Amino acid sequence: MGRITLDKVRKAFGEIEVIPPLDLTIEDGEFVVFVGPSGCGKSTLLRLIAGLEDVSGGEIRINGKDATNVPPAKRGLAMVFQSYALYPHMSVRKNIAFPMKMAGVPQDEQDKRIAAAAAALNLTDYLDRRPGQLSGGQRQRVAIGRAIVREPDAFLFDEPLSNLDAALRVGMRMEISELHKKLATTMVYVTHDQVEAMTMADKIVVLHAGVIEQVGSPLDLYRAPRNKFVAGFIGSPKMNFIEGAEAAKHGAHSVGVRPEHLAASPSEGTWKGTVGVSEHLGSDTFLHIHDTGLADTITVRVGGEFGLHHGDTVYLTPQLDKIHKFQADGLRIE
Repeated sequence: MGRITLDKVRKAFGEIEVIPPLDLTIEDGEFVVFVGPSGCGKSTLLRLIAGLEDVSGGEIRINGKDATNVPPAKRGLAMVFQSYALYPHMSVRKNIAFPMKMAGVPQDEQDKRIAAAAAALNLTDYLDRRPGQLSGGQRQRVAIGRAIVREPDAFLFDEPLSNLDAALRVGMRMEISELHKKLATTMVYVTHDQVEAMTMADKIVVLHAGVIEQVGSPLDLYRAPRNKFVAGFIGSPKMNFIEGAEAAKHGAHSVGVRPEHLAASPSEGTWKGTVGVSEHLGSDTFLHIHDTGLADTITVRVGGEFGLHHGDTVYLTPQLDKIHKFQADGLRIE
């Protein structure tokens, strides 16, 4: 069981309230991602759940029991940090075994858990190596293995892939997602990378200045963002926003349209502009369009072989059923 409930939980440092009272329920077995820009409170919220920070108000319940003042080691949670925090003089085997040794787990049980964790993380051939002989991705897997052998009710991940290069990040993303399927254990994962959030989560919690802006599945947030902040944060490249007369035509203070919901043509369309920088990614090209009279830059996603270049005239046509409308206060108009 790994159900976590936050009831009016708040956090203040002196007079500064970094997390106003919030409510959130993480169901048993869910993969929940906290996402938001730097300073939004996502890591602080994770640390409150872990017990590494004291709450300033409210209650944290784990599996229905009040854990607000329970020490971290007694909460039944395992945390994986951004830094691997491995003991350099110990082998992989001893690093993974360390929390079990501290807990007094019998040696035969330790061996069994180490073998199972190593098999799940493709570390079996590396158990006798030291961390210095491993790649960054392998070291992060060792840190995850050390958490697995504790057999926790839930795993807490604090930006675990931030120190890895782009290719390793993609690989580890897949490995952690597969691990979640194998273990069927609750996982709470913090990242500032919305691509990680979209590809890994069952449920995303979008945070801004300590406030939960929206909770939902990745596709829910993509298709129906609650406000402009969520609309601009979820999706890559980010949504284009337009105000003024064009927004008024749609009965809104502002409208948003994603780059993939714009068609580009060299000869005809709704909005006329000039091609600026083109980002060629192979299968896709991102065109940054200027001189539309709508916004400083409109980004459009087109096929990789699209034949327009810097300075060319281009016409853009939005998919009308994919235009998002927002009020003056930023809330979505249904």
